[in-house]
Amino acid sequence: MYLDVRHLREFYDLPLGRTLRVLVGARVREIWPEMRGLSMLGIGYATPFMRQYLKESNRLFAAMPAAQGVMRWPREHTRPNSAFLTENDALPLPDASIDRIILVHGLDMAHDPDGLMTEAYRVLAPGGRLLAIVPNRRGAWCRSEVSPFGYGRPYSRPQLESFLTSHMLSVVTREEALYVPPTKSRMILKSARSFERIGQVLWPAFAGLLVVEAEKKVYRGIMNRNNRFARVLQPVFLPDGKTAGVQAMDGSGKQDPHPSC
Repeated sequence: MYLDVRHLREFYDLPLGRTLRVLVGARVREIWPEMRGLSMLGIGYATPFMRQYLKESNRLFAAMPAAQGVMRWPREHTRPNSAFLTENDALPLPDASIDRIILVHGLDMAHDPDGLMTEAYRVLAPGGRLLAIVPNRRGAWCRSEVSPFGYGRPYSRPQLESFLTSHMLSVVTREEALYVPPTKSRMILKSARSFERIGQVLWPAFAGLLVVEAEKKVYRGIMNRNNRFARVLQPVFLPDGKTAGVQAMDGSGKQDPHPSC
C-alpha cells in the first residue's frame, strides 16, 4: 500500500523525519561515499536520501509510483525537475542505463515486488549496485505508525537477501539502521546518535531498518569440446559500478547491440 506523496514529503519535513533523513542518510553515504560520474535512480520515495549527492552528480532521477503520486524534485527551481511518475513494472528508461539504484518506501510498499525488481534489474548496468532499505521484521519501527516504515511489508534479513538473490543480484553489503525508538519525543530524538552507536553494539538484530546492497553480475556460458554450453556459469569481470560494453555471449564475438552506457 503506497502512501500519498504529499504525506511523505510532510513527514520528512518534521523533526522525526529530519532525524531519519540524517541517520539513514549517513548509512547510505557510508556505503556509497562517492557519486561523481555515476547515474542514480531512486524508486519509491528515496529523495530525502539522494539529496546529499546533488552537488556530485547531475544524473539523479526519482521514479515515483503512480499509486503514490509525484512531486517536483529537487524543490529548487535552479535545477531541472528529475522526478517522474511511473508504473513499477514499466520504468521509462533504457536497458543497463543506471549505475546506482536506491529503493526506499518502494520494495516494502509494492503490490508486485517481483515486477519491480525485474525492472530494476533491467535498467541497472552490469556491475551496478542496488541498495534496498526496508523495515526490519524484528525491529520496532515496522510496528509503529509514527513513520512511513510502519505501513509497508517488513522483511527479515534472510528473506530480503533471498529475494535479491532470486533476481540475479549478489549481496555485497549488509547493514542496519535506526536503533532509536519510534517516537516523536524531542528529548529522545536529541539523543538519536547515541542510540545508533549503542544499538550497533548491544542489539544489532533489532534495528528498525535493513540496508542491503547488491550487485548486478553478468554471467556467460563456458563452451565445452562439443561446442555446447556447459552448465557451469562463469562471472564476467566488470569494474566496480562502471558501465561497460558486454560482448555477445554466443561465442560469435559480435558486439552487443544494446551496450551499456
